[in-house]
Amino acid sequence: MAQSDYERVLQNPRFQALVRERSSFAWILTIAMLVIYFGFILLVAFAKPLLAAKVGGGVTSWGIIIGLGVIISAFVLTGIYVQRANSRFDELTRDLTKELV
Repeated sequence: MAQSDYERVLQNPRFQALVRERSSFAWILTIAMLVIYFGFILLVAFAKPLLAAKVGGGVTSWGIIIGLGVIISAFVLTGIYVQRANSRFDELTRDLTKELV
């Protein structure tokens, strides 16, 4: 790609909008995952009796259930990002490509 093409893409308002929207969405999901993860770590540090409490008289504790929730939330947030990338971000990329070609 020639330098002029590179500069043309960088200066394009649609490209800048795509980068801005994708970055802000990625940061939102990153912050959500960090809150979930560090919330779990804080529970481990400061609420051990809560996490050790048995659920329904079985062998499963709240710690296991919340830990699985942390893992599942990572999959869910990844799925949300993939859905957005396959719809909105791909649409913006197609529009940008049509404009630049």
